[in-house]
Amino acid sequence: MDGTAEGGQDTRGAVRARDAQYIDGRWRPAAGGGRIDVVDPVTEKVIGQVPAGTAEDVDTAVRAARAALPGWAATPPAERAAVLGAVRDLMVARRAEIAATVTAELGAPPAFATAVHTDMPTAVMGSFAAIAAAYTFEEQVGNSRVFQEPVGVVGAITPWNYPLHQVVAKAAPALAAGCTVVLKPAEDTPLVAQLFAAILDEAGLPAGVFNLVTGLGPVAGQALAEHPGVDLVSFTGSTAVGRQIGATAGAAVKRVALELGGKSANVILPGADLARAVNVGIANVFANSGQTCSAWTRMLVDAARYDEAVELAVTAAAKYVPGERLGPVVNAKQRERVRGYIRRGVAEGGRIVAGGPEAPDGMDTGYFVRPTVFADVTPGTTIAQEEIFGPVVVLMKYEDEADALRIANGTVYGLAGAVWGADEAAAVAFARRMDTGQVDINGGRFNPLAPFGGYKQSGVGRELGVHGLAEYLQTKSLQF
Repeated sequence: MDGTAEGGQDTRGAVRARDAQYIDGRWRPAAGGGRIDVVDPVTEKVIGQVPAGTAEDVDTAVRAARAALPGWAATPPAERAAVLGAVRDLMVARRAEIAATVTAELGAPPAFATAVHTDMPTAVMGSFAAIAAAYTFEEQVGNSRVFQEPVGVVGAITPWNYPLHQVVAKAAPALAAGCTVVLKPAEDTPLVAQLFAAILDEAGLPAGVFNLVTGLGPVAGQALAEHPGVDLVSFTGSTAVGRQIGATAGAAVKRVALELGGKSANVILPGADLARAVNVGIANVFANSGQTCSAWTRMLVDAARYDEAVELAVTAAAKYVPGERLGPVVNAKQRERVRGYIRRGVAEGGRIVAGGPEAPDGMDTGYFVRPTVFADVTPGTTIAQEEIFGPVVVLMKYEDEADALRIANGTVYGLAGAVWGADEAAAVAFARRMDTGQVDINGGRFNPLAPFGGYKQSGVGRELGVHGLAEYLQTKSLQF
């Protein structure tokens, strides 16, 4: 392909950085001369550069998407499904390359980069290929014929924590619905987005159907959210930025889908398998170095078993050695943010039983944070209310189920959660009373067909499965 350049190397292999934007089916020079350094969070070395896209790049991309929309929208769903299936197959074939790229730009340990950052979005892509082939885009309702049509041009703005999964969770349903897409990926992790664009190109997606503009959020992201040629903005990131995008979209009477923050509760009911619940709970938080919006960062345990749970959590946390099982956070700013929350937790009366704000022993390089466990945390404190987005979990004591429910629902968020119980029916009954969009019962497994999204300030809309597809469709009825 034209307009490409090899990025730098780190000790774990080469990655490719393209000094170009992918617009209208080809790699083309950016409108401006600005560049963004891509830094390996483990070595703190620059491994490549990508263009710092401008409003002009965004406008060019949106115009290309708008021009391609009629043809892609008119493409039979089976043909769209076939393209998505080809994309899935190419993702399988390039599995090692995808994983290595995520490891290089996010710092994820290789095994986690493969199993989660690569295989999960590949499964999601496959799920939307199947959904597109089977979905009923037209039905007869009485004397009306009802059509599900693409909403139009989608502006997708994605975060760095799951850099490919979040792209696929937006692009796959949008493309399945017949929409065209302009993607602005996170500036910290643009390389796997560029690789994804190359895969779409190889799969034969028509020119202009998918476009990629790398750039800074306040510049390229804002230009995309505000562009009058964009019909729907799909954003994953902080609640603060989500509010701004929601306000911008509302002023333009534009569709919006927001997947925002979380402070999810992991509720361990009396009689549950405590050891399993604590160990899985710690793994859930420390996976991806705590950079997961749906992480169960508040562990709620009944008073009678609280001390035992603290001991189990300390033992479980010890398995997450920085630089081995635990990777770094994404950048220096995030590292200081997380350490600041840890210090705030101590100042507000929390007791550190594992980890702490200090740098891990012997690790002078890399954006590492000690995996930290707090005990004796009260529900109203900062670390029990605000999203930290690092390897920090707080253990809180409850007196009875009513108290546990009050604590679980006592934040502005409602993205995810977990309930553990000896009696599954009782666990389900508790989960039904939680103000949150997705709850795992006794360690329920990820399901790419299940809708994902939040209540309250955790967002608007759903991703994944047929519910995720519906976000990118609008309804028309013809009466006869």
